[in-house]
Amino acid sequence: MSDTVLELRDVTRRFTVSQGAFRGKAVLTAVADVSLKVKRGEVFALVGESGSGKSTLAKMLLGLLPPSAGEILIDGTPIAASNRIAVARRIQPIFQDPYSSLNPRKSIAQLIGLPRRMLDAYPGQLSGGQRQRVAIARALVMRPEVVICDEPTSALDVSVQAQILNLLLDLKRELGLTYFFISHNLAVVEHLADRVAVMYLGRIVEERTRAGLFAQPGHPYTRALLESVLTPDPDLGVPDTQIGSAMANPMAHYAGCPFQPRCPNAMDICKTIPPAVTALPDGWATCHLLQQEAVASS
Repeated sequence: MSDTVLELRDVTRRFTVSQGAFRGKAVLTAVADVSLKVKRGEVFALVGESGSGKSTLAKMLLGLLPPSAGEILIDGTPIAASNRIAVARRIQPIFQDPYSSLNPRKSIAQLIGLPRRMLDAYPGQLSGGQRQRVAIARALVMRPEVVICDEPTSALDVSVQAQILNLLLDLKRELGLTYFFISHNLAVVEHLADRVAVMYLGRIVEERTRAGLFAQPGHPYTRALLESVLTPDPDLGVPDTQIGSAMANPMAHYAGCPFQPRCPNAMDICKTIPPAVTALPDGWATCHLLQQEAVASS
């Protein structure tokens, strides 16, 4: 049996979107040429700001959305070649909001079941943490190989978040699960992940071990994400990420690096030539400056 349980090969997803009554339609590339390998039994995290394409990728992993190009394989078998039931037996989701992801007209007994005293209750009668536990139990009842965790704690109170995260880790150990963990919360990722991929405008710009990425991020966007984390000390103020006030534009087409309009280290080459992959001891990143530093040190 291969160590790779989930693999993405040049996965792309495009949407045709309206630009208004008089401007016609345009193509939005939500996910662009993503290639990843997830090892059996690991927690693989995908991070990035809102709109980077994380949830679109999650829908493709679950078979809810077909790729426009590329393929997704589980245990070497393309998902596209399997039917929905076969995919559901092997990959299950835990979504961000347990209230909206649970059918409010079905009791807990119908959904999955928790302590007997809750069996006749409905989702609206449970707390957020209880609802998320129901969602987790429902996802695991079919003993899937991979669980897609799409922001599973962001809708919960901080104290409950810790309980849910510890529960997920306990279940991973007990059941031998593999997690594909999607989050914008870097503190959660640092606590859980074995490997981390950073997504910007649908592209993976860095993939590293957790320790390597948090100790020495290679891509300037990764550094900006880490520097944006708020601290408990009010005297430190709001962090300055050095990327200005410009927003990521998913409709723009860039000849060079997509991050260069916001990058504090952008050079002329960044505007015209896409950055190549630079190998790092524990992974890789795509950045012209990183490439120049690697050449200079070799």
